Amino acid sequence: MQPATPAKPRPRIDTVSRGFWDNARDGRLSVQRCDDCSDIHFPGSPVCPKCLSEKQSWVPVSGRGTVLSWVRFHRAYWDGFRADLPYLVALVGLEEGPMLMSSIIDAPAEGPEIGASVTAVFEQVDDQLTLPKFRIGA
Repeated sequence: MQPATPAKPRPRIDTVSRGFWDNARDGRLSVQRCDDCSDIHFPGSPVCPKCLSEKQSWVPVSGRGTVLSWVRFHRAYWDGFRADLPYLVALVGLEEGPMLMSSIIDAPAEGPEIGASVTAVFEQVDDQLTLPKFRIGA
């Protein structure tokens, strides 16, 4: 009998973030948009960071972006990631403006080039959770 693989940490899905995770489960990357001033931002917040309106909606975006920075982890800070070592995490600037941190799958061994174009892909973890990740190329 093989030992059980430790679970990876899961995102906390609450009333503010639920729209993001619901869209991801449906294969759509989304950001929050203020219904009053149209500011788009990520991560979601209960009020618009620009005008403080409480009227926020999750809207789909293109899923295209650019690698702004990246790091390769050689240490598992959570036991659930030990089998993935080494793994790459990148800061991606979306075409629409907001930035998000995610994994880049199938990255070259030397790592992605800063400024490389990426496209969102989705990894279904289970029926409740789908993770947006990125792949090099448009």
